[in-house]
Amino acid sequence: MSAPGDKLVDQRRQLGRSPVTVSRIGFGTAPLGGLYSELTDADAAATCAAAWDAGIRYFDTAPHYGTGLAERRLGAFLADRPRAEVTVSTKVGRLLVPGPSTPGDDAFYGDPGLVRVRDYTEQGVYRSLADSLERTGLDRFDVVLIHDPDDYWAPALRQTFPALARLRAEGAIGAIGVGMNQTAMLARFVRETDLDAVMVAGRYSLLDRSAADELLPLCASRQVGVLVAGVFNSGILADPVPGAHYDYAPAPPAVLARAQAMAARCAEFGVSLAAAAVRFPLRHAAVTGVVLGLRGVAEVTAAQRYAEEEIPAELWDELADWPSGGVG
Repeated sequence: MSAPGDKLVDQRRQLGRSPVTVSRIGFGTAPLGGLYSELTDADAAATCAAAWDAGIRYFDTAPHYGTGLAERRLGAFLADRPRAEVTVSTKVGRLLVPGPSTPGDDAFYGDPGLVRVRDYTEQGVYRSLADSLERTGLDRFDVVLIHDPDDYWAPALRQTFPALARLRAEGAIGAIGVGMNQTAMLARFVRETDLDAVMVAGRYSLLDRSAADELLPLCASRQVGVLVAGVFNSGILADPVPGAHYDYAPAPPAVLARAQAMAARCAEFGVSLAAAAVRFPLRHAAVTGVVLGLRGVAEVTAAQRYAEEEIPAELWDELADWPSGGVG
């Protein structure tokens, strides 16, 4: 249920069947780990403060983000904030170990001297969470997600999930889930386990609605919370200019043309394409919230504006009928 307050960023929803709640707009902290380019400590702190002041109370992080840098920066910010007011999720599946690294590894400009090692074992889960707690300085995580197990189905199902389920049963964590860029394996996890939530990146957007085919109805029927990330599909739905990226690569001409046509139609209604992109997933009854990667105070301010922008029903009707795929 929503907390009192008219603004979207002030609203909270229960995450699946778990006792955990998240704000409808969440802060994805990959930019705090230097995603695509470096970010100063001061700018990271200012971004977090702006998000907090905007009413955002759900923060998602991971060891992967800047080889721990995002976790440390988030923990430093939360150190003097009321812990009971905030929901924090992190992820397991990648351990950080000493090793040679260069700026830009895995698209992050984070801390040097650490490399990522995939580990979905039971021992890896406990070590990963212990390390994450140390980096953040937190006493617990509200949500823990299995991170990108695309090529690790068997260990994720047989070792990672049972380890997290035990921690949930013990009350050490409030909710467990899986975060991926695909829908097929997420749906399989929902069918074969008792997850509380999934985080699906890039697969439920104005340009790619594939999550609606199976995953979202399945989650609704199983009372599994859905967090949607990647609502801009790597940037094209934020600003569909030539050279814009779609799914981490330069957008194909047909996709760019489709995004530009959507932007033009939105403009005729006095609406920004970015606002429609943020709000679109939240219209689905199965979706608990969206998670936005925010880099800098200006992007937080923009997110507030997108959350509050009036979008006419007629435009929603048109966008809903716009075919997913090539140019509409």
